[in-house]
Amino acid sequence: MNKNPENIRPFGIRDKVGYMLGNIANDFTFILASMFLTVFYTDVLKINAALVGTMFLIARVLDAFTDTAMGRIADRIKAGKGGKFRPWLIRMCGPVALASFLMYQSAMVNAAMWLRVVYMFVTYLFWGSICYTAINIPYGSMASLMSTEADDRAALSTFRGVGSLIPQVLIGVVLPVFLYTRLEDGTQVVNAGAFPVVALILSAVAAGCYLLCYRMCTERVSVTDNKERASFAQTGKTLLTNRALIGILIVYVCFLGAHMLNQTINNYIFKDYFNNTMGLTIINAVGFVPALALAPAAVPLTRRFGKKELGVVSAIMGSVAYLILFVIHTDNMWLYVVLSIVGSLGFGLFNLIIWAFVSDITDDHEVRTGHREDGTIYAVCSFSRKIGQAIASALGAWSLSAIGYIEGAASQTGEVNNGIYNIATLIPAILYIMVGVVLALVYDLNKKRVLENTKILKGRRR
Repeated sequence: MNKNPENIRPFGIRDKVGYMLGNIANDFTFILASMFLTVFYTDVLKINAALVGTMFLIARVLDAFTDTAMGRIADRIKAGKGGKFRPWLIRMCGPVALASFLMYQSAMVNAAMWLRVVYMFVTYLFWGSICYTAINIPYGSMASLMSTEADDRAALSTFRGVGSLIPQVLIGVVLPVFLYTRLEDGTQVVNAGAFPVVALILSAVAAGCYLLCYRMCTERVSVTDNKERASFAQTGKTLLTNRALIGILIVYVCFLGAHMLNQTINNYIFKDYFNNTMGLTIINAVGFVPALALAPAAVPLTRRFGKKELGVVSAIMGSVAYLILFVIHTDNMWLYVVLSIVGSLGFGLFNLIIWAFVSDITDDHEVRTGHREDGTIYAVCSFSRKIGQAIASALGAWSLSAIGYIEGAASQTGEVNNGIYNIATLIPAILYIMVGVVLALVYDLNKKRVLENTKILKGRRR
C-alpha cells in the first residue's frame, strides 16, 4: 500500500464534512425505513405484523450474499480517476433514491392483499438488498483510504455519527406532524397519503448529499498489493478466526437491534400507550443533544482511553436507563421521555466511534495476512448491522403480533399497550448489556494493540 502523490490535497475539514454528508444521504432513506416502514406496512397497507417481520428476516438472508458479493466487487475493481470506492456514489445515488421512493406508495392500499404482499417484498428487497448495499459498502470502505492516521479515522467516524443525527432529528421531529393525524375523538392515526410525498422529498435530498460527498472527499491511499490475492475461501477462513471481527459482528447485531427496535416501537408506545405522538416528536428533537455535545470530545476520549474501553462504558450507560424504565413501568410520558434521553447518552457516545472499529479490524487483518480487503471486511460488518436491524424489525413485528396488536385499529386494549411498553424497554436493556459484555470479553483490539498495528503498517509502507 503506497500513498498517492504529494500534490493530493491534505486531509482536512472538507473531507470530514463531505463524509458526514454521505451518511446523511444514507440515513435519509435508512432512518425513514427504520422509524416508519413497519408502521406503513401494518397501519397503511394493513399487512399482518408477523408477515412483515418474516420478510425482514428473509431480506437479511439474501443480504448474506449481496453484501459479500458487493464487498468482493469493490475490492477487485481497480481504482480509477475518482478512486477505488468513490465512483460508486455516482453510480448508485439515483437507483437507491428511486428504490426508497417506491417503497411508500400508499395507493397500493386498494390492491388485493396478495398484491400488497408481493409489492412489499419486491420493493423492500430492491432497496435494501441491492441498491442500498451497492452504495453503502463502498461508502463505508472509503474511510480507510482517505487517511492512514488513527485520529483522522476517528474524526471520520465522529462526523459520520453526527451525520446520522441530522436525518434522525428531521425525520423524527418533523415527519410525525405530517404522518399522523388526530381524529375527532382524540385518537391518533396515520396519514396514508403523506408517505409517498415525504419519501420523494427525502430521496431527492439523499441523492444530492451523495453527490456532495463525492465532490468533497478524496482517497489518498492506493492499494498496491503485490501478493497473489486471497481467494474468497481463504479470506472467509481467515475472517472466521479473527476474534476482533467476530466480537464486533455480535456487537453490531445487538447494538443495531436495540437502537432500531427502540425507533420502531417508539411509534407504537407514543401512539397507543401514551396516546400522544408529541412525545415522539420531543424525544426525536432532544434525544440527539447528548451525542452532539459529546462529538468534540470523541477523538480526545478515544485517544486517551481507547475505542474498546470507551464502548464498554457507553453500553452500560445505555442499558441502565432502559432497565429503570422497565422496572418503574411509568404512565408519565414526560418521565419516559427524560429517561430515554438519558439512555441516549450512552448510545450517542458509542455511535460516534462505532465506525472506527472497522478500520482497526481492517488494519489488524492486513497485519496478520498481508492482504488489504477493506470492502470485504466492511461488507461483513454491514451484513451484521443489517442482521441487527432485521432482528429489531422482526422481533418488533412478531412481538406486536404475539401480544395481540390489531393492525389498523384506532386503539388497542390495555393489555396490548402494556405489552408494547415492555417490548420498548426490556429488550433494548438486555441488548445493550450484551454489547458491553462482548466488547469486554471477546473483542481483543484494545488501545495498545491498535497502536501497535498502526506502527507496523506505517513501517511496511515506507
